[in-house]
Amino acid sequence: MANKRQDHYADSDAGQSARRIAMQMLEERGRGAVLVGVARVDAALEHLLQALMAPASLRGDGLFLPDRPLGSLGAKVALARRLGLIDTPVERALSALRKLRNAFAHSAESASLADPAYSARLAEIYADARTNPLWAPLETVLAAQPPSAHGPLEPALRDYILLITILVAFLEATAQQLRPYQPPVVMGFSGVIRQEPAG
Repeated sequence: MANKRQDHYADSDAGQSARRIAMQMLEERGRGAVLVGVARVDAALEHLLQALMAPASLRGDGLFLPDRPLGSLGAKVALARRLGLIDTPVERALSALRKLRNAFAHSAESASLADPAYSARLAEIYADARTNPLWAPLETVLAAQPPSAHGPLEPALRDYILLITILVAFLEATAQQLRPYQPPVVMGFSGVIRQEPAG
């Protein structure tokens, strides 16, 4: 049963997207892998939130610009959780990635995912992510890749790539299944207006 489920996900849109993301992430190493990976997660989370929101009345309202309310990854994570779009383990993973990105971005020294300070923080996140049915098939795909110019793929980087890949693929797959939220009532100058559900 588990193998059939893994095969189903591996062949799904999320599975195909995950393969592409994993292959792209293989090009990155060290600080670049962390920064690019978190940037991809940030963009996928923004897309998830936008999928639930009504379109902006003004073109380019800038809600997600860096100096605006939803410009930070932390704000996006908090809103996604409050709206019930992500569960607690995913919220924990996204928050850990935000802290990891900040640490790597502000480190004057060469930082490594294998450093015990980072690997210990990520161990619990990886344990949660390993329950995803795409983890094992993607791990097999990565193991089959020839060594790059950077050398063989380190286990710490492999696990990080798998985490990023699963988060991005499933945030995007969830966004594709959402429609903009339509509240049952809206406040207008004429009073409270009851809306008919879109059908």
